[in-house]
Amino acid sequence: MGSEATAPRFFWGDTPGEEEYYKSQGVRNAQSYFTTAHGRLFTQSFHPIDRATGELLPVKALVFMTHGYGSDSGWLFQKIAITYATWGYKVYCADLLGHGRSDGIRCYLGDMESVAAASLSFFLSVRREHPSLPAFLFGESMGGAATLLMYLRTPDPGVWTGLIFSAPLFVIPEPMKPSRVRLFLYGLLFGLADTWQAMPDNKMVGKAIRDRERLRIIASNPRRYTGRPRVGTMRELARICDYFQANFDKVTAPFLTVHGTDDGVTSPAGSQMLYDKASSEDKTLILYEGMYHSLIQGEPEENSQRVLADMRAWIDDRLRRYGGPKPNGNGVAHNDNNNHK
Repeated sequence: MGSEATAPRFFWGDTPGEEEYYKSQGVRNAQSYFTTAHGRLFTQSFHPIDRATGELLPVKALVFMTHGYGSDSGWLFQKIAITYATWGYKVYCADLLGHGRSDGIRCYLGDMESVAAASLSFFLSVRREHPSLPAFLFGESMGGAATLLMYLRTPDPGVWTGLIFSAPLFVIPEPMKPSRVRLFLYGLLFGLADTWQAMPDNKMVGKAIRDRERLRIIASNPRRYTGRPRVGTMRELARICDYFQANFDKVTAPFLTVHGTDDGVTSPAGSQMLYDKASSEDKTLILYEGMYHSLIQGEPEENSQRVLADMRAWIDDRLRRYGGPKPNGNGVAHNDNNNHK
C-alpha cells in the first residue's frame, strides 16, 4: 500500500499533465474505447504536431503498434509511439485483451486468435478510413506474436505496407519454456486450471531490462501485470510459437525484425527463422550483439537510439520504395535482404 501511495501518476512523474507533456513531445494524444466481438479495447493515437503552434502536421503513413506481455500501450511503451509520431507517422495503439485498460482476465491469453482478432478489428477500422496512406504493423515481444497473427489473419494482407518486429516471441528460450508435463497435468482438469496463476515466471523482467533506472520506471507502472503466468497463457504461447514456425513461409510482406543476442525472454532464433523461411522478397534482420530483450525501453539510451535509428531508416526507405510520401528528416536508406549480425 505504501508503494502505491508513492507511485508516480505518469512514467515521467506527477507533473506535467498529459496534454502539456504530449505537446512538449511534439504529438497530440487521443484516447478512446473500441468495442469488438471479443471485448472492449482501450485505444489511443499519437499525431505529429508543430511544437510551437500545436497545429497538426501532415502524416506520411500509419503505424499500428502492439505492446508485450504484462504491459500496456501507455507508460514507457508509448515512448516508442511518440518517437514514431515525431518522424511524421500517425501511430495507433490498443491495449491487448487482458492487459491495461482493456477487457479480459488480467494477462490471460488462453485464446490468441481472439486476442489478435480484437486488436485487428480496431486496426482495420482505422485502416479503412485512410486507404491511400501506407500502413505498417509493429509488434514488440509477445506483441510481435499477436502482430504476426494479425497479419496472417488479415483477409487481404496486402493492406499492410510492411511489418516491424522488436524482439518478437516466435521461439521460447529453453529456460523459459513451460513444462509439457505440468501443462498436461493441468489439462486433465478439463480447462478448470486454465486461468490459474500457477506457472513459473522465471524472473522475466530481470532478463528483459538491462538499464536499472528504466527497470525501476517500468516496475512502477500501476497497470503492469506482476502475477505468475496463467496456465492457459503458457499453453497457448507454446502452441502459437509452434504454429508460426510451421507457417513463416506464408509471410510475403516487407519486414524488419530486430533482436538482442542476449535476449533471455524471446529467442533471437525466432527472428532468424522468420528471416530464413519467409517468402518476402524484401526482408531485413538485425541482431544486436550483447543487447537484452527490451531493445527500446530497457537498454541504455545510446543502445535504444541505435535501434530506433535503424527502424527509422527502414520505414522511411519503404515509403520511398513503395510510393509513399517522401520522408522528411535525416533518415538514411537501409540495405535490405541482408542478415546484419
